[in-house]
Amino acid sequence: MVKIKNLTPHEVCFMLEDGKVYSIPPSGTVARCEVKRERVGFLSVDGIKIPVNDTAFGQIENLPEPEEGTVYIVSSIVAQAVAATAPHRTDIFIVDDTVRDEKGRIIGARAIARIL
Repeated sequence: MVKIKNLTPHEVCFMLEDGKVYSIPPSGTVARCEVKRERVGFLSVDGIKIPVNDTAFGQIENLPEPEEGTVYIVSSIVAQAVAATAPHRTDIFIVDDTVRDEKGRIIGARAIARIL
């Protein structure tokens, strides 16, 4: 038996093959990556100046150490950072095969995945 900890700020809902929905509430801890931004210019669109930044994601914050029998759901940015810096972590997952409502909003997922 495996325990899933949701390290995102929102509920994660899985749409199961039998039509049931399984929800995992946020754990209260949100794993994030440090963000470094540098303003490099502006785009002029319809008379409005929109800032353009170069962005680099840095150190991972609030990611627990591996725990026996536990997997973690994180954002894709955090999962990419883990894959690049700690590829031995096989306990880090993102939601996969997302389900959207009629307005295109994600309402659930059918699976989880690892980023390699």
